[in-house]
Formats: sequence, structure tokens, C-alpha cells
Amino acid sequence: MTETKVQKVPLKTPRLLEGYRKVILPKLMEEFKIKNLMAAPRIEKIVINMGVKEGQTDIKVLEQVQVELARITGQQPVITRAKKSISAFKLREGSPIGLKVTLRRYRMYEFMDRFFNVACPRIRDFRGFSPRSFDKGANYSVGMQEQIIFPEVDFDKVKKMQGMDITFVTTTNNVEEARRLLELLGLPFRK
Repeated sequence: MTETKVQKVPLKTPRLLEGYRKVILPKLMEEFKIKNLMAAPRIEKIVINMGVKEGQTDIKVLEQVQVELARITGQQPVITRAKKSISAFKLREGSPIGLKVTLRRYRMYEFMDRFFNVACPRIRDFRGFSPRSFDKGANYSVGMQEQIIFPEVDFDKVKKMQGMDITFVTTTNNVEEARRLLELLGLPFRK
């Protein structure tokens, strides 16, 4: 009986992460006069949220959108459920109302690279994102109208156009630092 040894293939560091470590981080530390490397602003995670209204009545629509979101992010989405019943919206407690994915580390940088360089140029009449979409915690949120801007989604198999919210969670509380970080990473802001 022979034993087969499995070799671990090291993951290739994403291009955007290498750029952040070598170019962007020193530039940010110089601009904002940050002395400690750990105090420099960085992206902590990316949260992608899709509200699927038809999910409570037609489970096939929810499954199709779940497959598309998994292709876009490279990670299986979590089904979000209603926390309480609201009769005005015909909503029952526990019924599926959306999907959510949280990206961290390598997948986060891979997604950012594809989003900034491939998906954003495919948006119709795109002139850049609003520089005012920051919250008090210096996190940036952007809304997309349709999922077909991503090349992973097969246009012919799309049954329903579905929008999504993408939130870039940063480690800083300073909006100027967060804006400069995203600008250097490649997020196209409106001038």
C-alpha cells in the first residue's frame, strides 16, 4: 500500500493586495502622517446584500439569484429571513427575503479588483460613484441596479434583474482617510 502525499499549493497573492502593501500603504502613511503600520486605514471586509422580494412566494427565483451571487463572489450566500411579521408588506416572520455574503482576505481583494476594473466600466452611463456615500464609521456603500454587469453572470440564463448593495467596511473612522484609501485602490469617484 503506497501513501500519496498531497502537496499544498500556496495561494497566489491578489494583485490588488500586493499593490496595497507596496504602493498604497506607504502613500497613505505619508499623506496622513501615520507612524504605526497597524493604524493605517485598510478594508476589513466587503458585505454584499441582495433583497429578493419574490423569495417568499417563489423559491426558484431565490435559488437562481443565490447561484448568480455565488458565481459573482466565489462564496456561498446566506439566506436572510424576516425577523418579524409585517402585515402591510404581506411578510411573515421567518420567510426568506434576501441573500448576504461577507468577503474577507483574498476573496475580498479579488472581488474588489474585478468590481473596479471589469464590472464598473460595464455600468450604463457611468460617471463615477458619489463621494458622499460614507456613514459615520467611514464605511462606503454603493447600490447596483442589476447583476449583469459582472461577467460571471450568463445574460441568457438571467430570469430576473436583481440589484445589490455593496458595503466596503474600513478600519478607520476618518472619512477622508477612507475616501483616499478607496480612491487609491481604484474605486472611481465622481469628480
